[in-house]
Amino acid sequence: MWISNAFAQAPAAGADSSGGLMSFLPLILMFAVLYFIMIRPQMKRQKETKAMLESLGVGDDVVTVGGIMGKVTALKDQVVTVEISAGTEVQMQKSAITTVLPKGTLKSA
Repeated sequence: MWISNAFAQAPAAGADSSGGLMSFLPLILMFAVLYFIMIRPQMKRQKETKAMLESLGVGDDVVTVGGIMGKVTALKDQVVTVEISAGTEVQMQKSAITTVLPKGTLKSA
């Protein structure tokens, strides 16, 4: 009399095993979509940026994070010296370089 009939009955055999997997299926699908739309392209971009910075050499025309265009005149481990105009050189971190321009893009006056 104290326990209702719905709680007193035993669960049906076999119905519990597929319910657990089906409840996690949307979560698994959301993670897969997130991986292919956000995580994978970001990892690809980071790999391309790292390769670009490793191949950086003296004489390359570059664009910095701030939009300054110049020519690399010296390289050290993490420091790059960029000539932005005749006689004006700026030292910056290597990670501040965003793009390496094709040779001859910048014309010296």
